[in-house]
Amino acid sequence: MISTAEVWLGIGFIGQAVFASRFWIQWIASEKEGRSVIPIVFWFLSVIGGLTLLSYAIYRKDPVFIVGQSTGLLIYSRNIYLIYKEKKILKS
Repeated sequence: MISTAEVWLGIGFIGQAVFASRFWIQWIASEKEGRSVIPIVFWFLSVIGGLTLLSYAIYRKDPVFIVGQSTGLLIYSRNIYLIYKEKKILKS
């Protein structure tokens, strides 16, 4: 039987994998464009990975990890907001 700690360890690894995948996405998008770009999926993966890692950090009761992920989530969310705000302005 799988323990609660093992389930949370799996959640932590999944969060880290999602968070790390954003760099591959950014690299591939930049190679296709021939210049440095950050696609919106980068920010969504940042939020998903950050939320998953924050959940794991809360489970572990790690204040350093909690503060780091919480701060990152604010920044990632703000970037998504700014991207959609710019798109809305450009459509006007």
